Amino acid sequence: MDKPKVVLGVSGGIAAYKACELLRRLTESGHDVRVVPTASALHFVGAATWSALSGNPVSTEVWDDVHEVPHVRIGQHADLVVVAPATADTLAKAAHGLADDLLTNTLLTARCPVVFAPAMHTEMWEHPATQENVATLRRRGAVVIEPAVGRLTGVDTGKGRLPEPAEIFEVCRRVLARGVAEPDLKGRHVVVSAGGTREPLDPVRFLGNRSSGKQGYALARTAAARGARVTLVAANTGLPDPAGVDVVRIGTAVQLRDAVLKAAQDADAVVMAAAVADFRPATYAAGKIKKQDGQDPDPIVLVRNPDILAEISADRARPGQVIVGFAAETDDVLANGRKKLERKGCDLLVVNEVGESKTFGSEENEAVVLGADGSETPVPHGPKEALAETVWDLVARRLR
Repeated sequence: MDKPKVVLGVSGGIAAYKACELLRRLTESGHDVRVVPTASALHFVGAATWSALSGNPVSTEVWDDVHEVPHVRIGQHADLVVVAPATADTLAKAAHGLADDLLTNTLLTARCPVVFAPAMHTEMWEHPATQENVATLRRRGAVVIEPAVGRLTGVDTGKGRLPEPAEIFEVCRRVLARGVAEPDLKGRHVVVSAGGTREPLDPVRFLGNRSSGKQGYALARTAAARGARVTLVAANTGLPDPAGVDVVRIGTAVQLRDAVLKAAQDADAVVMAAAVADFRPATYAAGKIKKQDGQDPDPIVLVRNPDILAEISADRARPGQVIVGFAAETDDVLANGRKKLERKGCDLLVVNEVGESKTFGSEENEAVVLGADGSETPVPHGPKEALAETVWDLVARRLR
């Protein structure tokens, strides 16, 4: 079988060196990669490096190998074009249809999915011109992933850092797997919660659960690959930030509620995949609770945490907002799931069986997605991203 053909565009920013790692991941996973750097990009990484890592020739000019018409053929034959890093200049040219080099010509001729991974200083990213260009590209169907927050060039820190190559690769892999040039969540804002809340007992102890956050992160990555603007509310996970996702870190159920309510104000969909503690200690000990010889510890009095899923389902921030919940059950899975769906009032409820060796911390999942309309969509045992795709398929259908 022919290898999927990927064009890796590299524009002239200091983050160009990170594209070498993205290229390695693409080639080692079986993709045929053609690197198309801009002339400025070659000031950071030379053509010999790109050629050696890709196994393909590298050119930047439309005048190279004119008989092969590269300014047309490269884009026509591609299964995916990814530009990483994408500078403000490249985004502006792509948005306005300018074609003054091989990369911008390729972008005009491509009829496959296109992914941009921006990297620039915070002021450049936040400038109204850049934001309008990004909005234009997204409206046309391109996937423009949000830049990461972190150290930039010099001493500057802020939003504008190129996401980690491993995370950009995950977006590319998901976009290629779908094989759809028009992302179905473009222009949508979605909120995903992930991980497990922790309710502190004292400065060193807490009540928590086994959730790793992997399913919520899979949902966030998949939504970004399908063109959505994603806010991920993450509770106590040690996972790397997904590319193109705004991450809000919280600890407790009350903090999770506050973050979700704020993010949901302009969201088209909210997916509550986090494992939220039902109870919290009524009191917090300012000092470590000491063990007393010959004495049993004082009982821990618990109080209820807010029911976030029921609250956002009953009082939706905007008309047509789709709410998805998760139910982790240990017995009578479907029966308990149906009761919970009715009690919570959400549109969809993902029901799965959990236990010490099931679901929590695993790379795989198995579930049934119950709909308020009476539908049941089984998702067989498989990668958590497969369940994520099914959830977003059902959400996108309801948003349409």
